[in-house]
Amino acid sequence: MDIFGLSFILVALVFIVLLVLKSIALIPQGEAAIIERLGRYTRTVSGGITLLVPFIDRVRAKVDTRERVVSFPPQAVITQDNLTVAIDIVVTFQINDAARAIYGVDNYIVGVEQISVATLRDVVGGMTLEETLTSREVINRRLRGELDAATGKWGLRISRVELKAIDPPPSIQQSMEMQMKADREKRAMILTAEGRRESDIKTAEGEKQARILSAEGEKHAAILAAEAERQAMILRAEGQRASRYLEAQGEARAIQKVNAAIKSSQLTPEVLAFQYLDKLPKLADGNASTMWMIPSQFGDSLEQFAKAFAKKDEDGIFRYEPSRVDQETKDLAEEGDIDEWFRANTNPEIAKAVAAANAVAQKPVDPEPESPVIPKAAPSSPVEEFTPAFDNQEFSQLGQPGFTDSDDQHA
Repeated sequence: MDIFGLSFILVALVFIVLLVLKSIALIPQGEAAIIERLGRYTRTVSGGITLLVPFIDRVRAKVDTRERVVSFPPQAVITQDNLTVAIDIVVTFQINDAARAIYGVDNYIVGVEQISVATLRDVVGGMTLEETLTSREVINRRLRGELDAATGKWGLRISRVELKAIDPPPSIQQSMEMQMKADREKRAMILTAEGRRESDIKTAEGEKQARILSAEGEKHAAILAAEAERQAMILRAEGQRASRYLEAQGEARAIQKVNAAIKSSQLTPEVLAFQYLDKLPKLADGNASTMWMIPSQFGDSLEQFAKAFAKKDEDGIFRYEPSRVDQETKDLAEEGDIDEWFRANTNPEIAKAVAAANAVAQKPVDPEPESPVIPKAAPSSPVEEFTPAFDNQEFSQLGQPGFTDSDDQHA
C-alpha cells in the first residue's frame, strides 16, 4: 500500500469519527438544550442522549432549569422624604420554558435585574424611610408580583424576592441610633418609674395593713383591759360588801357575847358600883383631865337603883337578886368554835371567776375580725354574772338571833 492509500484511509477514519460526534449530543440532568436545524428552532431536549443530523442540526444553547438564586448589588433608592438608601435584592427564579428564555430576551439575568431595580424605586419612592424599614413584607410582595408579570413571557417563574439589606446614609443611621437609644432610655425610665410606683403602692398597702392590725390589737387590748378592770371592780365590791357584812356580824356577835356573859355572871349593884369607883382614877389620869367632881347625891342614886331592882330583906336591907339565866344565854356566853375565823383559803367561787377572767385575757386576737368586738353590757346585778361570797338570803340571816357559827363559817 502506498502513501496515498494510507492517507485516504486516515482521512476516512477522521471523517467517520467527526460524523459520529456530530450525530450524538449528551444533555445532563437539570439542563435543557435548544436544538436548531439549519438555523431554525426545532425542539428542546433534556436529560439524556440526543441524536442529531450531522452538519444540519446543532445545539444552540444549554439552559439550567434548576431554581436559581441571584443576588444583585446594592441599588441607590430615594425615599419619599428625600433620603437615599442602598438596598440589596435577592431574587429566586426558575426557567420553565428554555426556548423563551433564549429567544424571548437577550439576557434574562440582566432583564430581571433591571426590572427589579425599576420596581424597587417605584415602590420605595412612595414610602418614607421609617415605612421602608418597617415594610419589608409589602415591598417583597409587590416586587415579586411585578417581576412575575414581566418575566412570564420569558419562560421564567419568580418564586421569591427578598430585601437582603437596607442601608441608610451614615448621618441618618447615626441619628436613628441616637433616636433608638433615646427611646430605649425613655422606656427604661418609664419601667423604672412603674416599678417604683408599684413598690410604693405595695409598701403603702403593707403599712396600711400593719396599722389596721395594730389598731385592732390595741382595740382588743383596751377592751380586754376594760373588761378585766370591770371584773376586778366587781370582785372588789363583792369583797368590800362581804367584809362589811362580816364586820357587822362580828360586832353583833360580840355584843351578844358580852350581853350573854353579863347575864350569865349575875352581876349585883355592888359589883357595878365597885367597878365604877375602880375606873374613876383611870378616867382622872388623862392629860386633859384637871378636875373631877363627884355628885353628892351619888349614894342616893345607888339607893334608889337598889330599891328599884332589889328586894327588901327581913332585916330591912335591900339586896339585889339577879334574874334567872336560861340555857340558851349560857350557851351563847360560852366560847364557841372560832377556828374557822382564821381560815385563809380562797373562796371557790372567786377562784373560778378569776380563772375565767384570765382565760378571756389570754385569748388570741383574730387577725381580721369581721365586725368590731363590743363588750357586753354589765348585768343588772353583779351577783348574776359572778357568784358572790354571800347571797341575799344569807345576808338577811346575818345579825339574826338564830344565826349560828356554822352559818358564819359558810359566809
